[in-house]
Amino acid sequence: MLLFMSLTMKISKGGQLSVPAVVRHRWATDSVVLEDLGDALVIRPLAVDPVASSRGVVRLPAGLVISELRATVRAEDTVAEGRRGDR
Repeated sequence: MLLFMSLTMKISKGGQLSVPAVVRHRWATDSVVLEDLGDALVIRPLAVDPVASSRGVVRLPAGLVISELRATVRAEDTVAEGRRGDR
């Protein structure tokens, strides 16, 4: 099992960075979160369905149903995407 990998990648003139296939497959994702920590950049894999991936990890408040939470999150995402389109 590979625990640590260091890769050097170029940033294109358009500001794009390619994530190698071996890394994408290892993390089974097609989306990442880029965090600027001031002195470092951290790239973290984003779960395909963050709500489903939290199942068993996050304790839901009494009476909250996972399907309702998922619907709420998707609705919030739709509103946020609409705002991004207005720019």
